[in-house]
Amino acid sequence: MQPTHRTTRTPLSEPASARPADAGRAESPTRPGPAGATRARLLATALTALACLGIQALPAAAAAPGDVTSRGVTVPAFYQPPASLPSADGALVRTEPLPLALTLPGPGGPLPGTATRLMYKSTDSTGRPVAVTGAYIEPSAAWKGGGPRPLVAIAPGTMGQGDQCAASMGLQHPIALNGTSVSVGYEDVAVYRLLAAGAAVVVTDYAGLGTTDRLHTYVNRLDGGHALLDAVRAARALPGTTVTAASRIGLFGYSQGGGASAAAAELQPSYAPELKLAGTYAGAPPANLTDVMKGIDGSALAGALGWSLNGFLQADPDLRAIADARLNAKGKAALSDLSTMCVGDAIFGYAFTKSTAWTNGGESVSDIVAAEPKLRATLDAQRIGTLKPAGPVRLATGIQDDIVPHAQARQLAVDWCRKGADITYAAIALPNLGDGLLTNHLVPLLTDQGEAVSWLTDRLAGKAAGSNCWTMPLQP
Repeated sequence: MQPTHRTTRTPLSEPASARPADAGRAESPTRPGPAGATRARLLATALTALACLGIQALPAAAAAPGDVTSRGVTVPAFYQPPASLPSADGALVRTEPLPLALTLPGPGGPLPGTATRLMYKSTDSTGRPVAVTGAYIEPSAAWKGGGPRPLVAIAPGTMGQGDQCAASMGLQHPIALNGTSVSVGYEDVAVYRLLAAGAAVVVTDYAGLGTTDRLHTYVNRLDGGHALLDAVRAARALPGTTVTAASRIGLFGYSQGGGASAAAAELQPSYAPELKLAGTYAGAPPANLTDVMKGIDGSALAGALGWSLNGFLQADPDLRAIADARLNAKGKAALSDLSTMCVGDAIFGYAFTKSTAWTNGGESVSDIVAAEPKLRATLDAQRIGTLKPAGPVRLATGIQDDIVPHAQARQLAVDWCRKGADITYAAIALPNLGDGLLTNHLVPLLTDQGEAVSWLTDRLAGKAAGSNCWTMPLQP
């Protein structure tokens, strides 16, 4: 089933008419007791952040021909892919000006620059053509690092699975809600920091996030890596920019984005050999999904488990028989509900949900994966670290991270070092800020971002990176 109206798509076989609106959220009410109190604190914190940063109303339901809606939010007609796509990966399908929500005063005029919304062609994990959207931003600030202006491709962290969550829309509406959906463009901070340094930026929305023809294949390493590399190709093909064929290229991502940038660094030699990577930042990469599933199950980001399952069911329809047999009605309703949610929606609706409530036998999803060879093979194929990455990589991980577990991210550094890669490993030492609350995962994003941007801009300026692989036995 591939309808374009994303509010009616169901990842499993349950017909949309058989479930009430917001069925999944109705089955995960705020709990009494400690878990309910924690959920209430999360909600209060999120609402406070929204109030401090400023709230923008999301666009109302379809206002123009070709527009579709997701949870009552207008997804502009731009995001509807055409019937046919160009043959070349990274080829532009269409572009349009993209209004940026914020500009900042700077010595040479307003920052950050002028944005263009993009749609370009990529190839998904099954080898089929796929339309991907994103945005290119030409900075107002001058590049002072020597050589032509460099280009950084940003792989966003977890945004959700609803089309309204796309990072390119977040550049226009950084914080938006309509009573049904909450979307926060938190990647805008990294975008602005890189633009202020004078680097051009291209942001990918990934396959199926924004584009209305399919579900987003969350944490699929091939889809994510391809989409990021093809965003570079699309940006270099865009006319009227200061990016040239000689511009150095960097990749930047944290969490889901860290996995995509890490995957892209591994895939570049075979998928995009013409693109030479000056440096890659991979923060908190989900390199081993078997471990990551255990980390997110029952956490504040438990909804991400549903996004993962939805994505793999779309990429491999043969898995649907297992899902149909193993998931109960509540689990199927949750997956359908989550398929149109952003991060804020999933936290409010599914925080601390345990997957044992979604299965017929009361097993966790991890237990089912362990018992099903085909599911194990699917996750094993997603493992990052089996290939040597191109160019220097800075891999950062918070030692207390329990959502994207620290140990599996550290293991990625070990795996890459053993392959002779140029790795700068950064173990971010912070106190435990609360198990399962997202804090141990999100705070390193904020505390390390300045160092990450500085490291990458040094690579873009042509400065050599020194590997610290020799310190791994001493590193936490």
